[in-house]
Amino acid sequence: MPTNPAISSPPKAPMGPGSFEKAVFWDRIARKYAASAIADEAGYERSLKRVLALLSPSQQVLEIGCGTGSTALRLAPGVGQMLSTDVSDEMIAIAREKLAARPLANLRFAVADADAPCHAEEAFDAVLAFNLLHLVDDLAGALSSMSSALKPGGLFISKTPCLGLMNPLLHWIALPVMKALGKAPPVQVFDASELESAIRQAGFEVLSVEWHASKGKDVRPFIVARKPLKTSAPGVP
Repeated sequence: MPTNPAISSPPKAPMGPGSFEKAVFWDRIARKYAASAIADEAGYERSLKRVLALLSPSQQVLEIGCGTGSTALRLAPGVGQMLSTDVSDEMIAIAREKLAARPLANLRFAVADADAPCHAEEAFDAVLAFNLLHLVDDLAGALSSMSSALKPGGLFISKTPCLGLMNPLLHWIALPVMKALGKAPPVQVFDASELESAIRQAGFEVLSVEWHASKGKDVRPFIVARKPLKTSAPGVP
């Protein structure tokens, strides 16, 4: 398969106004994060299975907010080429360590901020964003950039914690205190319907909203959306 230059040689990513603060937080907890267990293993596996069913071996895939790369390493064997990015140098360093231990020629990791992406336009067949959208500074701007990176007809697949579905005391009291103590990053509060609306407003067609949790209250909708195909103006071939 020909190498996609958007993956093999991605341009150096600019960093947004809040990039440094985000990077410092995630750099500091990266090793602890990498060692932590998945809270809902069955729900995670259900999501992975669904994503793999939506992707194909010929596709060029971009993952934004890849963390330490565990999901990318699971998905990459099922696609053509994959670029996975994160704002944290330390997260990407861990991801590259994992890749070195389990080499995959079609997977590359790079540092990039979801709020200031620098990806070639219409270069990818699918864009993935797992546990990310509540962490961006500008949701509309990030979604617009993700749409720009997609080819017409490409898929945008996300799974997002919706704090608006959780106990209000969490985002009114607990999170502000934790953030002040350096124990939590800045987060956005929205519910599933507000998130779906934002994705639609970014120009996507929402194909499905699914819930994959195997226990407890599910507050993380799994949303599959598609960038519309280009249509010609009347009378234009």
